[in-house]
Amino acid sequence: MRNFMRNCFFLFFSLLFFFSCGTKKQHADLILKNGKIYTADGGFAVLESFAVKDGKFIAVGTNESIGAMYDADSTIDAKGKTVLPGLIDAHCHFVNYGLGLQECDLVGTKSFAEVIDRVKKYSATNKNPWIIGRGWDQNDWAMKEFPTKKILDSLFPNTPVFLKRVDGHAALANKRALDLAHITDSTEVAGGEILHEMIEGKSINHKTVFLNGGATGILIDNAVDLVEKIIPQPDNNTVTTALMQAQENCFAVGLTTVDDAGLLKDKIDLIDQLQKNGKLKMRIYAMLSDSAPNYDYYLLHGPYKTDQLDVRSFKFYADGALGSRGACLFSNYNDQPGWKGFLLSSPQHYSGKMKLCADKGFQVCTHAIGDSANHFILKIYSSLLKDSLQRWRIEHAQVVAPTDLPFFGEYGIIPSVQPTHATSDMYWAEKRIGPKRIHSAYAYNDLLNSAGIVALGTDFPVENINPFYTFYAAVARKDPEHFPPNGFQMENALSRRNTLYGMTRWAAYSNFEENEKGSVETGKFADFILVDTDIMNCPEENIPLTKVLFTFIGGKKVYAAK
Repeated sequence: MRNFMRNCFFLFFSLLFFFSCGTKKQHADLILKNGKIYTADGGFAVLESFAVKDGKFIAVGTNESIGAMYDADSTIDAKGKTVLPGLIDAHCHFVNYGLGLQECDLVGTKSFAEVIDRVKKYSATNKNPWIIGRGWDQNDWAMKEFPTKKILDSLFPNTPVFLKRVDGHAALANKRALDLAHITDSTEVAGGEILHEMIEGKSINHKTVFLNGGATGILIDNAVDLVEKIIPQPDNNTVTTALMQAQENCFAVGLTTVDDAGLLKDKIDLIDQLQKNGKLKMRIYAMLSDSAPNYDYYLLHGPYKTDQLDVRSFKFYADGALGSRGACLFSNYNDQPGWKGFLLSSPQHYSGKMKLCADKGFQVCTHAIGDSANHFILKIYSSLLKDSLQRWRIEHAQVVAPTDLPFFGEYGIIPSVQPTHATSDMYWAEKRIGPKRIHSAYAYNDLLNSAGIVALGTDFPVENINPFYTFYAAVARKDPEHFPPNGFQMENALSRRNTLYGMTRWAAYSNFEENEKGSVETGKFADFILVDTDIMNCPEENIPLTKVLFTFIGGKKVYAAK
């Protein structure tokens, strides 16, 4: 009997030891539980919990499955809050946004008088030799005509003033700035315009003829560069401060990767240095500007990639902006007879440089607004692309002729669009392009149906940095004031699921980064955010009110709401 009991005890403890060893938990750095996790994986699974180790997701599942398998140094109880993959802004200007925070803010001005008032206040504390500002939009004013430099000349006769329009494709410069740039009343520029006053001339055949007078100070597209290139460049300390401020603001709205659309090598080198020393935590997909220094270095050395920085694309500008009538159209502007806009470079420039990019394995991303510009670039792409895996992109794809939509699907071309452009431009866009063409403009669902994906961004600082405005504009086709009541051209609204994909999974794909980010899946970077609103199910008017509670990059908290 004693032997029997001894054997039973031995068997019991052996089984206990066996099961305790078999269920020993693995160690993780972080566990999140009780979340409503929209994973944005291929099946759009909604789960409760995940574990993170060494900066990556190592398991995603239910509270029970993760709790049974892992313990961790740190646990987050999401308490039923919504968890999203870290948001990706597929087209913005991160460096310029940061630098702009140190300049005169003209966004939201309702008149030129308000612009002047802000410039005067800014000048009182400005310590730089130039007065630089950005953000005005004459389409928001009662008088929707371009302003002139007359008042600036009287207020600042000895200080150069340079005020860029919200889209960056037009600027107002005073006489001092024009003189420093050697711009005279007879200066001409290819791919741009220097506007002049129209003065009444003599009467010919009983018709009054108007002649060009002096320069108004308004510069369009390439003419902007004549002044911009002589402005003293900020030093590395100034740029570093700008990057830190931009990063802080991006984390506060849930952005963990930004696609900076057009940078020079010196800025990229500084970004790389700041990332490697741990100061800059933002992940950046850097598009190279169409410029000689970039070609000289990168076409020789090839793409450059770290976990935080990806340099493998060149950014081109086909045309300007619709708001400043620099977009290149097939037919005349509806509100400016005889004017179709223009391309910013020669056809040979685009075809030659893009072929170099194709030969050297670089992605091409091209700003194209007007229907003629889109057609022109799509034709070049189709002649150079060997297969859809090259993932060349059209940035904005704002007015696309219906007959050109098949190019996207046939050649694997990715439309990279910014939904808030539609809700910002809807007040005046039809006046520019007329009642027929407006229905092929901002056609995001049509582009999705052709391409199979859309990459979504904001284009900040042209638009607001908040990606939840992007989400709302895509889904509801309304501005943050919920106008228009029934939405703008709702046939091109995107579903909430496709919108989230466009800000995560598809944006990552457009950057060749779908295996490392863009969804909450095992093996990917643990970039995620907690928000206070279930944007996938809440009343749509609550979407733009969404607040970010926490932002994590690589499993490390980089932002917490106060």
